[in-house]
Amino acid sequence: MRKDTDRMKKIAILGSTGSIGTQTLEIVRNQPDLQVVSLAAGTNTELMEKQIREFHPRIAAIWSEKAAADLAARVADMDVKIVSGMDGLLEISTLEEAEVLVTAIVGMIGIRPTIAAIEQGKTIALANKETLVTAGHLIMPLAKAHGVSILPVDSEHSAIFQSMHGENRERVSKIILTASGGPFRGKKREELGAMTIEDALKHPNWSMGKKVTIDSASLVNKGLEVMEARWLFDVPLEQIQVVIHPQSIIHSAVEYVDGGIMAQLGMPDMKLPIQYALFYPDRRPLPGKRVDFFALGRLTFEAPDTETFRGLRLAYEAAKTGGSLPTVFNAANEKAVALFIQQKIGFLQIPELIERSMGHHKVIENPSVEEILQAEAETYEYIKQVMNY
Repeated sequence: MRKDTDRMKKIAILGSTGSIGTQTLEIVRNQPDLQVVSLAAGTNTELMEKQIREFHPRIAAIWSEKAAADLAARVADMDVKIVSGMDGLLEISTLEEAEVLVTAIVGMIGIRPTIAAIEQGKTIALANKETLVTAGHLIMPLAKAHGVSILPVDSEHSAIFQSMHGENRERVSKIILTASGGPFRGKKREELGAMTIEDALKHPNWSMGKKVTIDSASLVNKGLEVMEARWLFDVPLEQIQVVIHPQSIIHSAVEYVDGGIMAQLGMPDMKLPIQYALFYPDRRPLPGKRVDFFALGRLTFEAPDTETFRGLRLAYEAAKTGGSLPTVFNAANEKAVALFIQQKIGFLQIPELIERSMGHHKVIENPSVEEILQAEAETYEYIKQVMNY
């Protein structure tokens, strides 16, 4: 049945059929005062149909016109408007009654809808790294100008956000961004050359989508999170430290000027940061496993190996240079990961393609959205030429 009370919090979800999107909908099932008013997905019409029938959104978007026509036929008996393309995403994101936009969509396709939602005064529950990695210099001032809250959904950024709650941010001395190390932790460069897609997808702690799991294996994901943290928390790069923490219990921490460290701990479960963003500053009951310190026995920490896992070092270089270079870093990684998934390149070629793309690019200091998207397209074309496909 459709939920229809005025006291409900109304949410829109970009990327509803992906990992974050489906877990967001799990929370909606367990929280009677959440109502989904719009949904957007890429290509999965079958799952989108099920979501429409269960959650009764007013509008649903799917990327291609052909898929949208198929979806419209599937739900012809439902009171729902089906839209497609970028215009569809913008309509989903700016629906008047939506209070919160969950940006769980993957890639730079999320930039324009996020900007449109901010301009309409929507709260942003941000799970789309690329938005801040490539356009943080545009997004954060815009959010401030419109009085919009950007609430992080990534487990690490949520942990930092929680560790800063009630604290004076001017007293922060360091952000400690934790990383599991992924499935290849401890391996050396000569071992990584033989790693397959199946090996890269065996994450020891987290259940995530295919691309982010591979990014975790290469530590590129942590590099993207460093760039995102810089914009979210207005902290210089040299004050963001990556620490390998294999147990994934401490999700990140903040050190203050007096040496005190505030950290957020919990089981590796994305539903906690998703729910925290949806109900901030309230905390709601959440079923699931709890941390058992006696069973854990110990928590361990290591320095990241940036010589073997060069993606993290390249991320710091891109972030330090700034401008359009983080866009090139991100776009080159997206294309390289896609080629790795297609078994057209080896695992070690991912950072190699990123580095070559960064070296080829002429940096634009303060790029507009159009220039960001152009840098992305040029990077894709450069890799296509390099790989001759």
